[in-house]
Order: sequence, then structure tokens, then C-alpha cells
Amino acid sequence: MKKFETLTSRVVPLPIENIDTDQIIPARFLKATTREGFGDNLFRDWRYDSNNQPKADFVMNNPTYSGKILVAGKNFGCGSSREHAAWAIEDYGFDVVISSFFADIFKGNALNNGVLPITVPEAFLEKIFDTVFANPNTELTVNLEAQTVTINETGDSFVFEINPYKKSCLINGYDDIDYILSQKELIEEFEQTRPFSYYRQ
Repeated sequence: MKKFETLTSRVVPLPIENIDTDQIIPARFLKATTREGFGDNLFRDWRYDSNNQPKADFVMNNPTYSGKILVAGKNFGCGSSREHAAWAIEDYGFDVVISSFFADIFKGNALNNGVLPITVPEAFLEKIFDTVFANPNTELTVNLEAQTVTINETGDSFVFEINPYKKSCLINGYDDIDYILSQKELIEEFEQTRPFSYYRQ
């Protein structure tokens, strides 16, 4: 995974609550076994009509809004546990998703795939929406080390929570296997001190 430290970006606002994983990536697109290409079908049924033409009223088809940060309504990622939802978001180009509540399985899948889900209070979420709709050029700055998300235009900031292990993985660009490999020397040192260790035979 790529390293994540600080991101400053414009925002794609999606103020819809209870967005489930079938809306994020419909089940008919789950046949692929690799992660590439899922971004093409992110929010497929909202982005395109039955003739595969972009729907002008959907925010991702509106050139006014762009960026690497998706801001969504409460209860994002509910429904089935498909990891493909995180794949689609990452493949489309979003590095961060902000909401006032995430489904736990989606949150874990996002973190495991290099997407940072940030939970903020509903009042702060509404402030983001209000600022972005008033000025689509509004940028947010996400500082993972400090665990802050800031609305640059207003200066409003919030300190978010994140699992320390997952924070370390994102900062270093590690998935779980990369992290284990990064601890190889410590693991070998521990094995040397263990009775009946393979390394001591």
C-alpha cells in the first residue's frame, strides 16, 4: 500500500445516509478476483442510467466537485461484508472517506486496503457539507500523524480516533503481511531465546 501521512484535497460530497455496500459496488460486479477495475463501477447504479449514460444529477458526474476525499452521510458501508466496496473506493481514487458512522466490517476492510475512514460528529459533518456546498473549491487537510481533519476555509478542526496499529500500517504503507515482515529481526531474536526453537537447533 502507499504511505499516508498528510492529505490536502477538495471534497466529493454525498449527503446520503445508510449507503450500503451493494450501492457502493453492486453484486453483479463481484466476479473479478483481482482488485483492479472496481472503481469503474463505484456507485454504478447511481452514476449511470440503464443505457450506461452518466446521470447528470449524481455528484460524481458533476465536474464542480472532485478530490480524493469522499464525505458521506451517517452509517456508511452497511449491508453485506464484501471487501470489494473498499476496493472500489480505493480504485476510483479516494484516499479518505468521512462520515459520522461507519459499519464496523466496512471500516476494517477500508483500513486493510489503504483507505482511511474518519468518523466525525454529526455537527462537524454538517459543517463540512455546508462549507463545500457554499464553495466547491473548499479543501480539507487530513493529518494522520496528528489525527486531525481540518476545514481549511474555516479553520474548524476535529481530532479523530484510529487504532494505533492501523495508523502505523497506513503511515508506513504496510498491509498485515508487510508489517509482519518488518518485524522479522525481532521475531528471529525472540525465537533465539525460546526453548526448543527451530533457530537454535
